[in-house]
Amino acid sequence: MSDRIPGVYLEQQVPIQAPEFLTGVPAFLGLVGNVFADGNNPEPIALWTQFVDRFGLGSDLSPNYLAYAVRGFFENGGRLCYIVPLAFPNRNSFDEAFLNGLKKGLEAIESINTIDLLCIPDLMRQELSASTRITAIGQVLQHCSTMGDRFAILDAMGGWNLKLVGLSNVEPVNAAAYAPWLRVEALSGSQQSGASTELVPPCGHVAGIYAKSDRAGGVRRSPANYPLEGILDLEPSRIEIASPTPLPGTNHLQAFRGRGIRIWGASTLSQHPDWQYISVRRLFLTVHRWVQFYLTDVAFEPNDFRLWIRIGRELNAYFESLFQQGALKGRTLQEAFYVKCDAQTNPPEVRDSGKVVTEIGLAPTVPSEFIIIRLVHGSSGLTVNSE
Repeated sequence: MSDRIPGVYLEQQVPIQAPEFLTGVPAFLGLVGNVFADGNNPEPIALWTQFVDRFGLGSDLSPNYLAYAVRGFFENGGRLCYIVPLAFPNRNSFDEAFLNGLKKGLEAIESINTIDLLCIPDLMRQELSASTRITAIGQVLQHCSTMGDRFAILDAMGGWNLKLVGLSNVEPVNAAAYAPWLRVEALSGSQQSGASTELVPPCGHVAGIYAKSDRAGGVRRSPANYPLEGILDLEPSRIEIASPTPLPGTNHLQAFRGRGIRIWGASTLSQHPDWQYISVRRLFLTVHRWVQFYLTDVAFEPNDFRLWIRIGRELNAYFESLFQQGALKGRTLQEAFYVKCDAQTNPPEVRDSGKVVTEIGLAPTVPSEFIIIRLVHGSSGLTVNSE
């Protein structure tokens, strides 16, 4: 029927363009199809079927960790993610090609401000050497640190990954690790071995829980104690999680009678006392993202009391909303946060250098003391320093 005839018409569209400010949006970097083909172009998808239609289920390498991770993401509440196929131009050295592809893939997502999570399931490939894994983990952690607005969900394989993280020479403040691996139903129609089940790393399923938890209560809510969907069992050799000496820093997945398999932990890999909780660290990363979204233009405004008042007004309104959501602790607003942008934080030498400095103190629900950060707007962009 022609749409020129008067009436009501329903047009269905898949919403892959995200609203301006979201959380729980991961970038999945990994191998798809012919792993030696060109790649590194991020593509947003909002449905599992979109991934299948665009990339298929087959891969030159088995099992297809990327496909399992993306399926697990949508099974567990994820709604939007970015797929970044890693380019493999060199068939001679898998390790060299992987590191080169990962480097280019991370560079490709630098400009996408919708992303706040990173998953690289193919870091677990047995084809990679230990030294390559150390370098790759270092690249991921350095990327998160440099960007200042995203958090890595890493997969644990026994204790090796924690040792490698320690050797990466980058403080893992923006990362968490999960174990054990998951037994899931094998991909239908893929080029896999024909087995009915497959053992896969958990990062994709966990990322889906992050997205679901963010919708339920925001980043202030720990992505834990949620039942995981699409799982048949945990890796048998790793169910000794409840041993007296569990791996430090790893968030374990545990099976509970009558309650399913759940995430049982909410810790980062950092040993810094302020940043040991995922919810606290992601809260500060989200504040960074919010400032980038809404206050970037202040770098080009005259640095005087009118600008200071504007910055204070907008930040106070934002933090008051966080307080009302329960993200900040305290009986009053004064106990929960403070914003300081005045002549004291912006003396003449700072103003002459073309910068505007704002000091912020936030009291997240855990721990309760103030954590102080400094926002520095300059011609080169926004810098966030924590104390």
